[in-house]
Amino acid sequence: MDTLLAPTQWRHPRANREVQLEGCVVGYEFRRGRRRTIGFSVGPDGLVVSAPRWVPLYEVDKALQEKAGWIVKKLDQSQERQQKMASARIEWADGARFPFLGEPVQLVLDPRQAHGVAGAVLQSDACAPPNADAEFPRLTLHVGLPHTATREQIRDVVQAWLMRQARRVFEERLNHFAPLLQVSWRKLSLSSAGTRWGSASSNGSIRLNWRLVHFRMSLIDYVVVHELSHLRVMDHSPRFWDTVATVVPDYTQRRSQLNHEAVPRWE
Repeated sequence: MDTLLAPTQWRHPRANREVQLEGCVVGYEFRRGRRRTIGFSVGPDGLVVSAPRWVPLYEVDKALQEKAGWIVKKLDQSQERQQKMASARIEWADGARFPFLGEPVQLVLDPRQAHGVAGAVLQSDACAPPNADAEFPRLTLHVGLPHTATREQIRDVVQAWLMRQARRVFEERLNHFAPLLQVSWRKLSLSSAGTRWGSASSNGSIRLNWRLVHFRMSLIDYVVVHELSHLRVMDHSPRFWDTVATVVPDYTQRRSQLNHEAVPRWE
């Protein structure tokens, strides 16, 4: 009778050992080094286990079983992040889709129109409700480029349009929340930081990542209020979070949502 083997759900590309954890086969990279304890790390490639040179393999296996729940949970989360990143990749061509203020937008190459210095214009289907099904977006961005335009040309025009929208939206929200927090901001700069959504200086300068314009307004508002609150409290002490809460009482929920949001991949 044929023996059914459990499928390997996770395998590190440099896997040199494998183990069964909670019914799942995990191929992992095992390293020996000058360290005092057994260490576990889960990244985009999978599980890496590091151990001192003197620790026997059965001790490593025992430690893996003790951490099985944590490891499987982290591998699940890592896999989910990778899938989100793959689905968030934008293909820069006619018909491409990207989020704007939390709503899907479909790109339309429209060589008949130059659209002035903006290079693009947003149009909406008045008959479709907001946040319509992503399969049929109610918003279309018409870009004045020929169908022979390169992906780089398309990407650059869309990015320029989004950055203009970001500045408009951010200034509007800064002006809305600053009086509520009893602070004054002096200068807004747009950033392209890979992992940071914003920053604030004591002189009233605010930096916000233009990619925030992909997200719904509630998340943009959280970041705006976060940075404006730093004009009153420059650290992350309880007093700072109390300041944020005066305007955004559900800031913990919004912060969690922002951390789990899939950021479109601009390639």
